[in-house]
Amino acid sequence: MSPLFASGLHSRQHPCRGDHRATGQKDSDRPWRFRSSGAAVARAFAREGAAVHLTGRTVPPLEDVARRIQDEGGVAHVAQLDATDRDAVDRHADAVATAGNGIDICFNATSNDDMQGSPLLDMALADVLRPVTKAVTTTLTTATAAARHMVRRGSGVLLVMAGGRETIPDLGGSHITWSALIGVCRQLAAELSPQGVRVSWLLSPGSPAPGEENRADKAALLAERPAYDEVANAAVFAASSWARTMTATELNLTGGLVPD
Repeated sequence: MSPLFASGLHSRQHPCRGDHRATGQKDSDRPWRFRSSGAAVARAFAREGAAVHLTGRTVPPLEDVARRIQDEGGVAHVAQLDATDRDAVDRHADAVATAGNGIDICFNATSNDDMQGSPLLDMALADVLRPVTKAVTTTLTTATAAARHMVRRGSGVLLVMAGGRETIPDLGGSHITWSALIGVCRQLAAELSPQGVRVSWLLSPGSPAPGEENRADKAALLAERPAYDEVANAAVFAASSWARTMTATELNLTGGLVPD
């Protein structure tokens, strides 16, 4: 998924309470596992009472997620949106905020068009920088669009999939991208958290696809990788009042592969 905005999160027996709105964006051309993690996060927010707004460049995959949310009793809306178009993202965020009396959560997990498998010495500069530019652009457009509404209410949560502390060869521009996103998150937190808006990022080693054996990297301390639903549960926790003192921080789901 790309950006997701949410509002109206009001669970019964869960730490996420209050009136929250969530919106998200999903890109049909991202790797399958990223589409699935975004869908899992959207469903998790919807289960906790959020009205979820899914956005992306290709609508049919979003409609599939929305129908599943609706079948489970949740509220989901779909809109076509290019997260690199700042004016369009601003207009969409304005519409979501108007319809739901604000935006409480923004989750961004856009695909970054990265190329992996070759050392940097063998890569064209454009191929290295493309994911960095796209990731920073989409994170800034979605986060700032949502944050303008959050600061007016004095509350809100911005969530991003990021990382960057690994030392793995042949990742192309991916590792540089993840590190850049952490820098963006930290600066957003420094500027927005005094106004009540928290910023966190999730570090995941990737989740097994349905039917795939769940085996962690041999360097991890735990035997299994997090399932998509477990990544989603971490996102729900990060957006909840139980995490109200957490900002400018990472939720590490790597099972000890990347120690803190």
